[in-house]
Amino acid sequence: MAKTFHLPSPAKLNRLLHITRRRADGYHELQTLFQLVDTGDTISFTPRDDRRIVLNEGIDDVAYEDNLVVRAARLLQATTENSRGVNLSIEKRLPLGGGLGGGSSNAATTLLGLNHLWQLNAGTDQLSALGLQLGADVPVFIKGHSAWAEGVGEKLTNVTLETPWFVILHPGVSVSTAAVFQDPELTRNTPPITMARALQGGAPTWRNDCEAVVKKRYPPVAAALDWLNCFAPSQLTGTGACVFAAFETHEVAKQIARDASQHWPTWVAKGLNRSPLHDALGG
Repeated sequence: MAKTFHLPSPAKLNRLLHITRRRADGYHELQTLFQLVDTGDTISFTPRDDRRIVLNEGIDDVAYEDNLVVRAARLLQATTENSRGVNLSIEKRLPLGGGLGGGSSNAATTLLGLNHLWQLNAGTDQLSALGLQLGADVPVFIKGHSAWAEGVGEKLTNVTLETPWFVILHPGVSVSTAAVFQDPELTRNTPPITMARALQGGAPTWRNDCEAVVKKRYPPVAAALDWLNCFAPSQLTGTGACVFAAFETHEVAKQIARDASQHWPTWVAKGLNRSPLHDALGG
């Protein structure tokens, strides 16, 4: 019987997100600090003797053809002319449209997991280039380290950030990234800064340029931020919908999370600098 193995697909937080300009092609140049955290999804892999990519357990409301796990597997299979297949399943914990990078992380875990399963020996640069075809956030999960990012998020420099305990709230809405970036009120002209200056500023001065637009378009996000700001400086991650705050101790974070869970789905997560996926693969 073919042996199944399981790999973590960790979440990320954007500790800072500045939008510096809108390009002629419609994409936005940004600067951000990605921090990995120790919560996320799990993806399971079982080898097949044929070329089929089978998704045994996927995501509600996401079609098979659109699932980033399937797209990542097919892309890697086609690029490497691999003749083997796989059964995949996703144990989904991260919400869709939450700004936690769930889909991008799933794609990255799939690429790295299949590179291991199929013994392709592709390097992280090659896999990151493939991942970028699937989404701007995929490379940071493939590289597997907290990072300063520029461009559309693909130009990465590893950084070492503080690793507090985070309380993460999901306000119960799914935010459309496209709608946020198309909003005429979105800040698109934040002056670029150096990585050194960004790191020197630190929390709680870090901010997210998408936050004002998301709060206006999605009142439940504004309500969650207002509540969490009563305990610590809080902000949006990515284009939302999740919001978060950092706490020094696990006990304090757990106490805040217990109160928050009466109103919203809530996670307590430890900040990381190295991905648990890379630890699991021994890379």
